[in-house]
Amino acid sequence: MIEIEQVRKRFTQGRGKSARVVQAVDGVSFKAADGCITGLLGPNGAGKTTTLRMLAALLVPDAGTLRVDGIDVQREPRTALARMGVLSDARGLYPRLSARENIVYYGQLHGMAAPAASARADLLAHLLDMSALLDRRTEGFSQGERMKTALARALVHDPPNIVLDEPTNGLDVLATRALRDALRRLRDHEGKCIVFSTHIMQEVERLCDQVVVVSHGRTVAAGTVDDLNAQCGERDFEESFVKLAFGSAGLREPA
Repeated sequence: MIEIEQVRKRFTQGRGKSARVVQAVDGVSFKAADGCITGLLGPNGAGKTTTLRMLAALLVPDAGTLRVDGIDVQREPRTALARMGVLSDARGLYPRLSARENIVYYGQLHGMAAPAASARADLLAHLLDMSALLDRRTEGFSQGERMKTALARALVHDPPNIVLDEPTNGLDVLATRALRDALRRLRDHEGKCIVFSTHIMQEVERLCDQVVVVSHGRTVAAGTVDDLNAQCGERDFEESFVKLAFGSAGLREPA
C-alpha cells in the first residue's frame, strides 16, 4: 500500500530580483491499495511527476508524509525503495548492455545474486512478452522495447508496489496494449499495488480501479470512473475530468 498525505513542494525559479517561487505540489493526498491499479490523472504541470519523485525519494517534500507499506519514505528511504519498483519518464538503459544485463545489474544493486536476477529476468521476459529481446543489446531498441526492458528492470527484485510515471509516452498502440495487459496480470495474479500517472483519459477508463485527479498541485477528487462521472453528472469521463481539473469543481477540496 502507498499512502500520501498533504504533500507539498515548492521550487525557486530564476535568481536575484527575477526569482519567483513556484508551488508545484500544494496538498496532494491519496491511498493506493494492494491488488489495485490507481491512476494519478491531471493536466501537464499539475504536480504528478513531482509527487512521484518525492515518493521515490528523489525530492524532499516541504511538508506532508509519504509511506510505502507503512514505511516513512523520508525516515527510511532505502527500506521504502526496496518495496517499490519505480519506472520514471527517463528510461536510463545502458545501450552497450543487453536487456538481460541491464535487468541483472539492477537486481544486483538491490542485493540479488546474479543467477537469481537472471532467472527473474527470464520470468519477467515471459510476462512482458520480450523473450526475443532479452539477449540483444538495447542500443537501437524501439520505444516500446525500451519500455519493456525498463519495466522488467524495475520489477526484478519483485517489489509489492509499482510506480510508473506516464509509461505510455511515445508508445504505439500495440506496445500500449502490451503494457496494459502486463499491469493487469501483475494486479490480478500477484496482487501488486500499482500507481501510474497519466493525462490520457482512455488509459484510465480501461485500466484503473481508482482514479485520483490532481489539479494545480492539489488532489481535487478521487474514486472510480463511475463515481466521478456521477459526482459531475456526466456520462463521458473526459467531460467529468474537465469539470474537475479546470472547472469550478476542480477548485473544491476533496470530500
